[in-house]
Amino acid sequence: MATRKKTADLADVLFPTKDEQDFAESILSIPPEQRKLHTETYDFTVETLVEKIDDGSVFIPNFQRKYVWSDSQASRLIESLIIQCPVPVIYMNQEQDEKLSVIDGNQRLTSISRYLKNEFVLKGLTAYPELEGNRFHELDPRFQRHIQNRTLRCIVILKDTHPQVKFDVFERLNTGATKLTPQELRHGLYYGDLIKEASSSVASSHLLSMLDIKVDKRMKAEELVLRFWSLDEGFETYRKPLATFINDFADKNRALTAQKKSTLKASFQAALDAVHGLFGDLSFRIFGKDLKVESTFNAALYDALMIGLSRAMRGKGIKPMSSAHARQVLAGLIADDAKFRRAISVATSDDAQVKYRVNAITEAFGN
Repeated sequence: MATRKKTADLADVLFPTKDEQDFAESILSIPPEQRKLHTETYDFTVETLVEKIDDGSVFIPNFQRKYVWSDSQASRLIESLIIQCPVPVIYMNQEQDEKLSVIDGNQRLTSISRYLKNEFVLKGLTAYPELEGNRFHELDPRFQRHIQNRTLRCIVILKDTHPQVKFDVFERLNTGATKLTPQELRHGLYYGDLIKEASSSVASSHLLSMLDIKVDKRMKAEELVLRFWSLDEGFETYRKPLATFINDFADKNRALTAQKKSTLKASFQAALDAVHGLFGDLSFRIFGKDLKVESTFNAALYDALMIGLSRAMRGKGIKPMSSAHARQVLAGLIADDAKFRRAISVATSDDAQVKYRVNAITEAFGN
C-alpha cells in the first residue's frame, strides 16, 4: 500500500489534473446556453492576409510571444506553400471593432509577411534547393503568384462567444514552449483602461519590491492588482473560480471614467501602504510568532491583508498599533486560528475560504 501511495503521489506530480478541473469549473460557472463556442471559417489567400496585417485589420496581440523563428524555419514554411503542403489552421479572435487578433499562428503569419516584404532570403530548402538565396521580388512572377494565391484556413472565434469560453479556448490553444500565464492571456483578451491602470499602479507603487521581484516578465504583479480590485469591489458577490471572477471584472471594466481610474488607483495604493506600514518586509509572508518566515509569498494572505485592511479603512479605520504588535497579531492568527490557517492554505479560492480570511483580518485590525 505504501508503494502504491508513492506511485500515486508521483503520478499527481507528473500528470496533474488541475488544468482540466479549472476548465470544467470555469465553464460550469456560466449559464448552459452561453457555453457554446461561436466560430466562422475563412479561407484567406496569402496575399489577402498580408494586406490585412498591413492595414491592421488582422493583428498580433501584445500577449503573444515575440517572433522567434529563424530564417531557415521561415523558409521551410514558404517552401511548404510552394509545394502545396498543408499548413496548420490559424486561429483568430474577433474583437469588438471587428478586427481579428491572432490567437495561434503568429510565427507563420509573421514569416509569410516578412518574406513578401523581402526581409530574408530562402535558405535550408529541401524540395526546391534551386530557389535558395532568393528574396520574394527575385522569384519568377509565376512563383510569386503561386505563393500569393495559396489559401490558409482561418477559424475565427466570434465576438458573441462568452468571454470565459474564449479564455478557456485560448488556454487550450496555448501550447507553446513557454505557456502564457492567465494574466498574459487576460492582458490581450481584455486590454483597455483597466489593464493600463493595473500596469500604471504597479509602476507607481512599491509592490514589486514588496514581492522581491526585480523584473516582472510574466505580469504577476499586474494580476495581483486586478485580483485586489475585483475582490475589493465585488467581495459580497464573490463566487469561485477566482480566475473567472477576475476575467469578468476585467471584461466589464475595459472602459473607465477618469473618476473610476482615480478611485481604483487610490484604493490599491492605500491598501498597499497600510499593509507595508504594519508588516514591512514581512508583508504577504507566512511567519511564526518568532517572526521566522515559512513562506516568502502567499497569494491568499495577500487577499486577506489587502481586502481586509481596505474594508477596515472604509469602516471605522484601522486600530492604532505598532508594526511589532501588528506582526504578533497576524502571527497569532496564523498559529492559533485553524480556520484562518486553512483559509490561506487549502482550497483558497472557495467562497467560504476567501470570505473567512478577509473577515478575520478586518476583525483583527479594524476598529
